Amino acid sequence: MRVSTSQLQQLTIFTTVLTGGGVATMYYLQQKTFSESDYHRLAVEKLQSCTEALDLLGAPPLKVHNIRLTDRNNHVDQHVAQMKIPVAGCRSSGHVFASSLRDPQSNTWDLKHAVLRLLDGQTIDLLDPPSVMRDTRGGGVDQQV
Repeated sequence: MRVSTSQLQQLTIFTTVLTGGGVATMYYLQQKTFSESDYHRLAVEKLQSCTEALDLLGAPPLKVHNIRLTDRNNHVDQHVAQMKIPVAGCRSSGHVFASSLRDPQSNTWDLKHAVLRLLDGQTIDLLDPPSVMRDTRGGGVDQQV
């Protein structure tokens, strides 16, 4: 049986569109799974409750972006979740580095570490917001908030 070149081209285009749609759907579903998870929600809620961090970002509005699925800082297994969540406000942007542990008895996630690191090098511990922010670039002077 002979197949024409135009039929092969149509089959190639159809397969490419179908594969691209499948990849896009899987990416969307994976991002949705992360954003709806307890360990992600706990970190974002902790950021939203820290007025010093929101002031530095220039929030509201606070924009929480999709995580990079290929980033090595993002790792989730049955007991530990580590996330690098990109966030932005009107003035600045950065990442929330968070880690959570799952309590095996209650099967709930507990936020153990949450730090906002701005792109200019400033960091804020969201679990215990200090009155002093440190410039992690080196050589910087601490600033009083």
